[in-house]
Amino acid sequence: MRYPQGGGLTAERQAFRERVRMEAVGMFTAGRGSTEIAKELRVSVRSVQRWREAGQDAVRSRGPVSRPKLSDRLFAVLEEELAKGPVAHGWPDQRWTLARIKTLIGRRFHKSMTLSGISQMLRRRGWSHQVPARRAAERDEAAVAGWVKEVWLHLEPPRRRSGPGSSSRTRQDSR
Repeated sequence: MRYPQGGGLTAERQAFRERVRMEAVGMFTAGRGSTEIAKELRVSVRSVQRWREAGQDAVRSRGPVSRPKLSDRLFAVLEEELAKGPVAHGWPDQRWTLARIKTLIGRRFHKSMTLSGISQMLRRRGWSHQVPARRAAERDEAAVAGWVKEVWLHLEPPRRRSGPGSSSRTRQDSR
């Protein structure tokens, strides 16, 4: 199974899927049919047929496709760096963004990762995105209200009026 964003199966999920394949191999030796095995294991008949053709040695897991970019030791160092905060690394505010974490990884470990790869790595290690619990004390409500009334109206396109038309995107007013 391939994942477009560079993800993959966790070690637990790989072990679970290997157990399912090994159960199927045990059922092969008992002389059970592919359809029966597929129903019991909740997999496709074609998968069972492929496993039967491949044999016991071929259905064993070969481990992860690639090693993680950051080992456990390097990830612990990254966590220490993140705990220092963005200001300690030269950014003007206290927000960690994926782009900043990517820059930090590049500076500290001389490794390049994609933003989605960084996001997945952090999620696997128990990190999640955070949203401020309260509004900033420096927020000027009058300035925000004025901006919404004056600037936002010019930025937002006007809404279309409801009326007769067509659901077709290619032939707008044809009936």
